[in-house]
Amino acid sequence: MLRTPGACLLTLALLCSACGEGADTAGLSADHPVYGKADGVGGCETARALSFVNDAGTTDEVLAGLGVRSRARKNLLAHRDGPDGLPGTEDDDLFDDLAELDAVPYVGPATLDLIVARGVEAGAPCLVSLPGRAEVIFSPQPWQSSHLARVTEAIEAAQETLDLAMYSLSDGTVVQALEDASHRGVSIRLLYEGASEDRKDPAGTRSARLEDAGIDVRWINKIMHHKFAILDGPRYDPAKAATARLISGSANWSYSAGTKYDENTLFLEGNAELALRLQAEFDHLWNNSREVVWNAALETEYTSNVDAAAIAEVDIPAVDAAFTSANFRVYDSASNGPTFSVNRGENEIADRLVALIEGAERQILVASGHLRSRPVSEALIAKRRADPGVEIRVMLDNQEYISESYHDTQVRELDDCLAAATTETQTANCLDSGFLFGYQIHTEGIDTRFKTYAYRWHYSYAIQMHHKYLVIDGKTLVTGSYNLSDNAEHNTMENMLFFDVRSFPELLEAYVLNFETVWNQGRAGGLYEARMDEIVNGTGAEIEIVFDPMSLDWQQVTDLKTALRTHCSDLNSTDFLANPQAHHTCKRN
Repeated sequence: MLRTPGACLLTLALLCSACGEGADTAGLSADHPVYGKADGVGGCETARALSFVNDAGTTDEVLAGLGVRSRARKNLLAHRDGPDGLPGTEDDDLFDDLAELDAVPYVGPATLDLIVARGVEAGAPCLVSLPGRAEVIFSPQPWQSSHLARVTEAIEAAQETLDLAMYSLSDGTVVQALEDASHRGVSIRLLYEGASEDRKDPAGTRSARLEDAGIDVRWINKIMHHKFAILDGPRYDPAKAATARLISGSANWSYSAGTKYDENTLFLEGNAELALRLQAEFDHLWNNSREVVWNAALETEYTSNVDAAAIAEVDIPAVDAAFTSANFRVYDSASNGPTFSVNRGENEIADRLVALIEGAERQILVASGHLRSRPVSEALIAKRRADPGVEIRVMLDNQEYISESYHDTQVRELDDCLAAATTETQTANCLDSGFLFGYQIHTEGIDTRFKTYAYRWHYSYAIQMHHKYLVIDGKTLVTGSYNLSDNAEHNTMENMLFFDVRSFPELLEAYVLNFETVWNQGRAGGLYEARMDEIVNGTGAEIEIVFDPMSLDWQQVTDLKTALRTHCSDLNSTDFLANPQAHHTCKRN
């Protein structure tokens, strides 16, 4: 069910990617001897069938020997081997699920049965990761329909374990649901950014309250910026990945994230690969975390039951995940305990994003609160110069707007820094200095807009564009907690999840629709024109400098700010500069 952007809730049954109306799975009935098996994800027979048909050793001769008819053989191999007709090359299109296999012309139940029988006989690996089910909830929403309500339901449904990595955890209903779950016996481990501050004086803090409820709370020496949860997952048993429920996205579990900001939160079930990858990430961070030191009765439980071999067994092209933890080494400090230390020059997520940008053929959509990553920004600029036919649109938050003069100041400071640098490390520090690229990509002809809601940004009133997602060619979705910045790459723990349109077509469509919504916010109603008219021609004693959000291009923001300064001379006074949170209006000149 895909609702319009106003409702912003998508529910997908994604076991198959092309279900027809009234059918269970694109031609396969629920009582088919292959589809619907209970053992493993989609059944052990399903796993073996897919492994067999995707194997490069499964040739036309092998299929003929099974009794598969010639037209079915030809079409199966043409699909699997891609345009070049060669197995094991980059253009291969392997089968992700039985629906994709069944959709091949001249492949019917009889052919499927032959393939399944051979897969079982060959003893192919038994566990496979199929796409599973997905929901995405876009903020802002009323609380009752927000991701917070859905998170609460998920916590209430947890039976055994809950592993949670979270930057901000402040919604009262969600916190209560966690406490209730712990009281009924769910084992909860929480990696919490707030704990790094709470541990200095725990009494009365949220960390202490959660530990009193039986929830083990820990922190790491880098910023914990993840926003993901694994419910009843593979903490103890990798096989649990098949039925684990996952939550991830850009949104913290806070009231503002649910009801004020532009966010996206994914709810996933039945995807073994992502469950294992997230569990491995959580275990790595947890096993190298530090105590809050509050509830001495809690015994920290360390687990490492997910390894590369388990993930490889369920690896499919439809999904992937990347983590900035790969940019860090870990050592045991004699005075502080487990310590993450950055490996300079490694860009785990930025490199993946750059590769996607470089490979784009038609369209690049970026929705991000920040654009301060040099590799990503330079890749966008290079793509615009090399291939102007590719549509590139970038949607940023209010705080990413900078004037031409501020940009020139940045450039001079960077040049001075580079001129003074005498080592590779110093040069890298200069290049990774938090440069804002909003103006530069605009001048390169990249279509750029800013969610604009105030003359001067301040967190207390910001109605932020807090998304962190990209859609490439309508084929690949990348979304997670990762801001497009060097800080995200080298100072924080982040994730990005990757989804392929072949298995998640409606998910991709939902993000494209959401992008159009934030891209055009306030434009159809003439909000900008009305705001400018009020500033320039209004007669009221006060002018609003915090206002309803609008999606504006760089020139529109520049003109708006110029008009405000012209008609309100107090804007750059000492008090307004030092205390922006105290000023939502200013006196008209």
